[in-house]
Amino acid sequence: MPDTHHDARHADERAGAGSRFAGRLRERAAVLATLDPEEPLDDLEPLRELIGDARVVALGENSHFIREFGLARERVLRFLVQRCGFTVLAFEFGFSEGFALDAWVQGEGAEEDFARQTAANIPIGLSGPLHWLRRYNRTATLPVRFAGVDVPEAGGSLLPALAPVAEYLREVDPDGLPLVQEAMKTAERFGGTSMALAAPAWARLDTGEQDALSARLVRLRTRLRAMEPLYVERGGRSAYDIALHRAEAACHTDHQFRAMAALYAGETAPADTSAREVFMADSVRWLLDRSAPGTRVVLPAHNAHIQRTTVSFDGRLTALPMGLHLSHALGADYFALAMTSVGGRTGEMHLDEQSPFGFRVEDTALGVPEPGSIEAAVVDAGLDADISLAGLRGPRSTDGSDGPDRIRMQSGYLHTPVADAFDGILTVPASTVVDDLGF
Repeated sequence: MPDTHHDARHADERAGAGSRFAGRLRERAAVLATLDPEEPLDDLEPLRELIGDARVVALGENSHFIREFGLARERVLRFLVQRCGFTVLAFEFGFSEGFALDAWVQGEGAEEDFARQTAANIPIGLSGPLHWLRRYNRTATLPVRFAGVDVPEAGGSLLPALAPVAEYLREVDPDGLPLVQEAMKTAERFGGTSMALAAPAWARLDTGEQDALSARLVRLRTRLRAMEPLYVERGGRSAYDIALHRAEAACHTDHQFRAMAALYAGETAPADTSAREVFMADSVRWLLDRSAPGTRVVLPAHNAHIQRTTVSFDGRLTALPMGLHLSHALGADYFALAMTSVGGRTGEMHLDEQSPFGFRVEDTALGVPEPGSIEAAVVDAGLDADISLAGLRGPRSTDGSDGPDRIRMQSGYLHTPVADAFDGILTVPASTVVDDLGF
């Protein structure tokens, strides 16, 4: 027979731990006045103390395509730039493609060039922040730079990384061109606008083509490294560093094709999808290493990318996220601010090779927060009707309870010790899917 007394006792213990965490959350929380980026920023001052001297502040969201998270991230970006001296916006956007977009942010080209440069990219909230940065930079004493940190075209194509490498080799080493040109010929056969399209198309190549592509990319990267002294002499340090990191992007993307194809087939090895994550973390470190001392970076990305803990689904280790790598590399210089909602609606993503980006977004109602979730703790703390900001760092409970063990992710939950995964949490009462996704 089941031990009902034992089960009830443990349920009471969990409830008690939850109420204690809710009490600590209520004590630490600041209620924000608005999500409107155009309104005064004074209510965000508690964030200054939370982040301390962190060099990288990551701004999460539990789902892409959410109006409230886009507004909150733009408002926090403005605060960090105008009040805290942050000078780089690093985004979940292709490393290689980011250079042209940075030039636009610095004032080059026409306003309408933004739409042309981002037309092939998944619309995950770049427009508002970047248009504001372009306006801000017109009169700023210290302009803000933009940088992409992701694999090319959200993992959809190798070409945005390889084409500039081909141009670089044409200048410094024409003899090295065949390696990249042959890789590009293969890449042209299966590229798409996202990993959701490219991975299945890659899987339809024969094994010989897949292996030949991987071999060419590794040889290309190795040649770039082996020829470093000559390349730097011929083309300069900066151009070499960029070309090498583009080659790294191609290699990591190629690995991700294999991992995602295996995942879709139910055959992937644990955490094999981490190639994209470590590349994003390496891109942030690449950026810091080539920036002036004291440079501070704002890093918007999905909660599942910025968390300090591993990502698991159904008890299976899925990925070591960017945030975990940055936490190991930067320690307290990395601050992860998750964003979530108590209720409302979310954009659930469903794979669909017939859609422009390989998935469709379904406007989905959110249920009542699950017991054990950070959202339930917000309700227990009496903050569910507020826009709230709270730190999650600090002394742990003495009874071994570290608080909530899950956080919303689209219409479901990502199970992780929330107070270990994130340094702070910004919560809105309700979320809504943006009116026009553009696809």
